[in-house]
Amino acid sequence: MELAYIPSPSHGVLYLGPIPLRGYAFCIIIGVFVAVWLGNKRWIARGGQSGTVADIAVWAVPFGLVGGRLYHVITDYELYFSEGRDWVDAFKVWEGGLGIWGAIALGALGAWIGARRRGIPMPAYADAVAPGIAFAQAIGRWGNWFNQELYGRETHVPWALHITSSEGGRVPGYYHPTFLYESLWCIGVALLVIWADRRFELGHGRAFALYVAAYCLGRGWIEYMRVDDAHHILGLRLNDWTALIVFLLAVTYIVVSSKKRPGREAVVEPDVSGSGGSADGTESVAEADAQAEPGAEETKDEAESAPNKG
Repeated sequence: MELAYIPSPSHGVLYLGPIPLRGYAFCIIIGVFVAVWLGNKRWIARGGQSGTVADIAVWAVPFGLVGGRLYHVITDYELYFSEGRDWVDAFKVWEGGLGIWGAIALGALGAWIGARRRGIPMPAYADAVAPGIAFAQAIGRWGNWFNQELYGRETHVPWALHITSSEGGRVPGYYHPTFLYESLWCIGVALLVIWADRRFELGHGRAFALYVAAYCLGRGWIEYMRVDDAHHILGLRLNDWTALIVFLLAVTYIVVSSKKRPGREAVVEPDVSGSGGSADGTESVAEADAQAEPGAEETKDEAESAPNKG
């Protein structure tokens, strides 16, 4: 008899009349809000303008969702296109299945488009939002808990996840809660990036590269614990290979970038830093006085010295 375990929700969706409220979707939405909120604070602290992060996120988030779904569908195509499967299910994002690798790749493309339209250096923007993305992943992983998915090997540790559903080939029992392991790891990654950025003043994309490298380290051992179906290459799951390759690329970028472009960007948003105004776009009193029309001050003095005519 199990004395302690993590229970799984009996339902991953609640209905408000005819409207479905899905736990998976809520976790993603909350994660996006947290990422934008924290990214905005970090962007302002680096000299940027409030609202810029949200404006670029309008491009990054949809691209990221599409990229995450594409990666999942391509790497697990047999779930949608093999015999007996319905290819329409490939569009049912609310049922789970977003690959972080595709989400980051295509999300970065969307962010690059948004940043280019604003004349903002993409590496500086990536550094600002990096820890927020890690926190968003930590929150988003709880969507897998609602769907009773992404668990590890069978175990009887006190924090075991109790799987109760038998749908989709699941076997009810007690398993390692890999979704929880990854959620906690992502929180640690976010805190690490925040600390390192303050301590070493990371710039030119190195804070983002640190986030990627640290996440890949954790994803490697967590992925190894999972028991869901996956493609294997030379005995390792596909995502393990992806994590290894991306980790090496991120570390290489940090080393090379540190030598070629040390320090941090002096200007992250030209329209703000170069205008002489404050971060919210308002003008200083001195600037406003300097831009006053010629003769305006003299006219004001004359008006004040003129006799009162009632």
